[in-house]
Amino acid sequence: MTLSSPPPLPLALTMGDPAGIGPDLAIEAWRLRVGHAIPPFAVFGDAQMIAERAVMLRETLPLQEIDTIEQAVALFPDALPVVPVDLSVPCRAGTPDPGNAGAVIRAIEHAVSVVEDGRAAAVVTNPIAKSVLYQAGFIHPGHTEFLAALADARRPGERHRPVMLLADATLKVVPLTVHVPLADVPGLVTRALIVETALILHAALIRDFAIRSPRLAVAGLNPHAGEGGEIGREEIDVISPAIAELQHKGLDVKGPLSADTMFHGAARAHYDAAICMYHDQALIPIKTLAFDTGVNVTLGLPFVRTSPDHGTAFDLAGSGRASPSSLVSALKLASRMAAARAATACSASSETRSRP
Repeated sequence: MTLSSPPPLPLALTMGDPAGIGPDLAIEAWRLRVGHAIPPFAVFGDAQMIAERAVMLRETLPLQEIDTIEQAVALFPDALPVVPVDLSVPCRAGTPDPGNAGAVIRAIEHAVSVVEDGRAAAVVTNPIAKSVLYQAGFIHPGHTEFLAALADARRPGERHRPVMLLADATLKVVPLTVHVPLADVPGLVTRALIVETALILHAALIRDFAIRSPRLAVAGLNPHAGEGGEIGREEIDVISPAIAELQHKGLDVKGPLSADTMFHGAARAHYDAAICMYHDQALIPIKTLAFDTGVNVTLGLPFVRTSPDHGTAFDLAGSGRASPSSLVSALKLASRMAAARAATACSASSETRSRP
């Protein structure tokens, strides 16, 4: 007798800030589901708000509230599945309201819980507005830190160090430091931080991207990677020792490389992912190469999380002018990462059982 394969798990997509373009993108991504091979997903959000947004977008949207995430896969071909997360106050597209911050947070919490319980494949998050959440008492620096806190809370004794990866078919890049003033970057670039970040990236490339032997490139901090110490010593004193430590651990790491020459096509062919020292050093090349299709990925978590690489775009909400390309890419990448992670776990389990 042949055993049938279990049905695929859906993705858990959060609504993001309801006044932003998150609902628009979810609607457009569902509309594109057939021709673009988009994996099944359910939106964690307010069904009435999504229906009203569809009217603004002049979209015919069959929409179905569901009691459990497991219903999403069967419903997805015919209707957009919505796991209800009710708003506290009416939503006006383009006008964020701190009164709905609680619903935004609950949507994220609920999506994480179903993925952690093994009922959904991955979390995909639509953009939030941190300034709006702060007005309602949100204490975390951002989306990523909140997700790490949720992971920590669900796994007592574990501490997760999230790493931001910006990914596209053309480039994968990690900013070592993220939303900090440029003047603070040299003091934050440490050997320990480079080593820790590279190890998390290396493990993720194997587990989530099925790259058996990852090749990493590390940028210098200064112009021309310091020009042998003539334009700064961080490459000599900090970055090179970190690379040497990683090489000693068996990782394939090159650098420090001059950031102005490491992102053209021929250079990118020699590495699978790059680590940059600061935000713009990483994000300028990825947004130049893949402005509409780049995906924000959070590494270092016990679950897969992706997100469109853009903000809430309140000025575009309800206009029909917001491109769903980045969300579509985020959904597809989340599905591939979840499948790769499951396959890696299965392989590791098989190897363990086969040992004498």
